[in-house]
Amino acid sequence: MNLQVILGNFALILFVLMVLTGVVWFFDVFYLAKQRRAAADRALAEYDSRAAKASADGIKLDNHGRRAQIEADILRQPTWVEYSGSFFPVIALVFFLRSFLYEPFKIPSSSMVPTLLVGDLILVNKFTYGIRLPVINQKIIQINDPQRGDVMVFKYPKDMSQDYIKRVIGVPGDKITYENKRLTVNGVAVKYTPMDDYLNDERLVYNKQFQENLSGVSHRILNDDSKPTYGRDAVEAFPGRDENCTYRYEGFTCTVPAGNYFMMGDNRDNSADSRYWGFVPDKNIVGKAFFVWMNFSSLRRIGGIQ
Repeated sequence: MNLQVILGNFALILFVLMVLTGVVWFFDVFYLAKQRRAAADRALAEYDSRAAKASADGIKLDNHGRRAQIEADILRQPTWVEYSGSFFPVIALVFFLRSFLYEPFKIPSSSMVPTLLVGDLILVNKFTYGIRLPVINQKIIQINDPQRGDVMVFKYPKDMSQDYIKRVIGVPGDKITYENKRLTVNGVAVKYTPMDDYLNDERLVYNKQFQENLSGVSHRILNDDSKPTYGRDAVEAFPGRDENCTYRYEGFTCTVPAGNYFMMGDNRDNSADSRYWGFVPDKNIVGKAFFVWMNFSSLRRIGGIQ
């Protein structure tokens, strides 16, 4: 694992910090704190002995204030222990929440426009597709499988340090055909309803917009009439391409192999997805995107993801 992968894996960084602060916290609770208590008891016993002798000699001491100060000074945690003990429960809680329940992501590109915009801060459900061990992403408990139409976050097959987000178009065993910018799944043509053109804020041009109904999941997609159905020169020699896919001038057909998924962006002509770099293995799944909780450029963006 190289440095770039480590730095790009926030879960790994959190895990290391949790372990380090946790070790210090446990070491303090079960060893250092007892050592400090024993030292404080010895110091207090010595002080009480001196105070008793002074009292016998007729000398009056401020026993309570001085005694309490001695005890507090000895029992005080070292700074490095105090900070570790303060950070450990916070780091552990964040690690648990983002590893097993919900993880936040920020949308960096326009591949999922109009469903998701650049700058959208989203929440991803980490358990709906099964419980996975953090860092290594190994599934240990099966719950649900991704369904057609789901918006899913996954590790980019060519670079596991990168998180991608696309829509599930095909599940294992599906036969996906994409011709003339229209989908057919298992021989059934996907339904499209024309909508008003969509203004592309980045390029200040209008794109064709349609309501796509994929296995009962209705969502908007965009088409750019100035671009072909797909970029033939951009298709890579991805694993399983020759056995499962046939590319033609007007489109392509792919059969999704077992344990894999076919992903596409809703901004169909501006998305690098399974058409070009191949299928997404189940082991790469991160979770299901379900909620936009903030976009600093538009507060109206808050809401569920369809």
